[in-house]
Amino acid sequence: MHEVIICEKPKSAEKIAQALSSKAKKYKYNKKVGYWKIEEDNKEITILSAVGHLYSLTPDNPKEKIFFDLHWAPLYELDKNKKYVKDYALAIKKFAKGADSFIHACDYDIEGTLIGYNALKYAAGEDSLENVSRMKFSTLTKQDILTAYENRIDLDIHQVDSGIARHVVDFIFGVNISKALMRSVSKAKKRFLRLSAGRVQTPTLAILVEREKEIQKFIPEPFWIIKALLNGDIVADHSDGKIFDKARAEEIFNKCQDEDATVNDIKLSKSITKPPIPFNLGGLQSEAYNVFGFSPKKTQTIAQNLYTEGFTSYPRTSSQKLPESLGFKEILAKLSKNSEFKKHITKMPSKLKPNEGKKEDAAHPAIHPTGTVPESLGKDELKIYELIVYRFISVFCEDAKFESMNTKLDIASEKFSFKRRRIYEIGWLEHYPFKKIDNEEFPDIKVGDVIPVDEIVSEEKETKPPARYNEASLIKELEKRELGTKATRADIIAKLYDREYISGKKIEVNQLGENITDTLVEYCKDLTSEELTRDLENDIEGINNDKITKEKVVDGAKEEVVSILGDIEKNEKEIGSKLYDAYEESRIVGKCACGGDLSIKYSPKNKSYFVGCSNYPDCNTIYSYPKGTNFLKKKCERCGLPMISFGKPRQQACLDSNCGKENVKRVEPEIVGKCPECGNDLIKRSGRYGDFVGCKGFPKCRFTSSLEDLKNLNKES
Repeated sequence: MHEVIICEKPKSAEKIAQALSSKAKKYKYNKKVGYWKIEEDNKEITILSAVGHLYSLTPDNPKEKIFFDLHWAPLYELDKNKKYVKDYALAIKKFAKGADSFIHACDYDIEGTLIGYNALKYAAGEDSLENVSRMKFSTLTKQDILTAYENRIDLDIHQVDSGIARHVVDFIFGVNISKALMRSVSKAKKRFLRLSAGRVQTPTLAILVEREKEIQKFIPEPFWIIKALLNGDIVADHSDGKIFDKARAEEIFNKCQDEDATVNDIKLSKSITKPPIPFNLGGLQSEAYNVFGFSPKKTQTIAQNLYTEGFTSYPRTSSQKLPESLGFKEILAKLSKNSEFKKHITKMPSKLKPNEGKKEDAAHPAIHPTGTVPESLGKDELKIYELIVYRFISVFCEDAKFESMNTKLDIASEKFSFKRRRIYEIGWLEHYPFKKIDNEEFPDIKVGDVIPVDEIVSEEKETKPPARYNEASLIKELEKRELGTKATRADIIAKLYDREYISGKKIEVNQLGENITDTLVEYCKDLTSEELTRDLENDIEGINNDKITKEKVVDGAKEEVVSILGDIEKNEKEIGSKLYDAYEESRIVGKCACGGDLSIKYSPKNKSYFVGCSNYPDCNTIYSYPKGTNFLKKKCERCGLPMISFGKPRQQACLDSNCGKENVKRVEPEIVGKCPECGNDLIKRSGRYGDFVGCKGFPKCRFTSSLEDLKNLNKES
């Protein structure tokens, strides 16, 4: 009896092999690819691994104008950077021959199901699908693996079809529309310009552009806030709050000078703050961004690695629920082997009932620790692991209880008030170190007391525009609007950064991204439509729930693509011209002496970038643009050309090397504080998301922070 198990990644294969038998042995195929064998009880089990997707979609006829007829082909044939995938596919093909049965043991979600299905169908052969069963697990612990192996289920063909439909729909949208946009530039300007559009990517960019326009149109309005400083540490606010009438603000300010405050009313009230709810992927990404400044993509990658190592559960879940079947007491008992965790676990209530959220996921519970405590982790991995553990502990704990004091004052017949809040039962806050605790002193005062006023302060401020999205808040917005999936949203945002459509931690839309969106809204609005994207996503989910067929969803998507392509073709030259002009505008770095624009250009002949004048061929001015060069927001004092930074260590000079020869200087890092983790200097750095603060001790210390978060950290300390 020969059984073949197909896993998603090599580490998963190792975990499954070692869980099934202590006699599992590792071998090498072609001296490169590891696989496992178990031989006992007249049974042979071969555990093989994919490395993510082994197969990808490609058009049947690459010469067709529209790619609708597609087939799955080996990834190593389509992408020269994926040559290593070949040996994994060949290993499955070799060891599948003569097997009596097959087990699909990839991650239990739509993507994992499709990875294993394609590996079986195209590497092992279609016959393998006639005798295949499915393992379903949420953690890679020995117990969960054994339970999944002993209680295998049928392969869910609806899940397979849902995965196929998503890939086909994304391909026919992304590839066909991107091709059409690039073709429009070629026809209008006889230039090649790499562009990308996508079913979710383009509406996401449109959301950011909409916010960008709101910010640009915003006109700040002045207002005043009147405060009374009294008793050394009390700050009371005037009851009018924001005062937009300057005369009224001046009246209050002058009226209250040299007057005392009388306590008119004191109200004491009590409130509770319930424990947090368990993490789903979006919740974990949001909290990791707020606490550590980690990008959603980084958090997702770390969480996936922790799952693969067996330390936490499957991360790509939308569930906010923890079923009792997980064995809460057993997990906590294992975590207690860590002395720091034990301090908190010993104080937990005896009855373990988690505070849960509303969202459910049929495939997986909320993210939780397995109980297996890692012996060593990198700093960032440890941060995410501890975040998951302390969240898990805190959801079972008691409510935090607060007492509030709301005091009303009278100063020269003007109404002021202040509030204080303190903890009288700390509850779950004792076990979740990532939450700031408000615990203020209550002043010893009573109704009728007269308190001397130290100072009356009038603060002039301005109304602020809508806040820019950051990656975490954008993921929340996409989730709210039902755009993308829990597993794809971080990748979509990362792609917008890679295309240089957006930049900065507080996301700014670059000129290219804004102009592309404006052009698409004008000429093919369906492409930026949230409704279209949301309906397609719901249809794909409907396949999984057996409410609609794969074929119907794909046919509907083709109709939409044909309509969008028709809009592009009707306005091809206008679209091409505007897209290329937008691109050119985004590459301008300064002014040439002749009055033309200096912009970054690419030479196909030399396969390199340079800076040239827009008045070419009348003006032949060019400057070199070495790889790794960044343009600075300042001009050369001698000639007025842009200043650049380059090299390691970073140096700065004029764009004109002749002018810059005598003016090259090393850029000394700007020290902005001390690292809270190791005490080294914190220095200002630049990256894909804009400026940030990093430890001088990198890579030994990997502490990073945004400039704003550092200011807040300094205030708190």
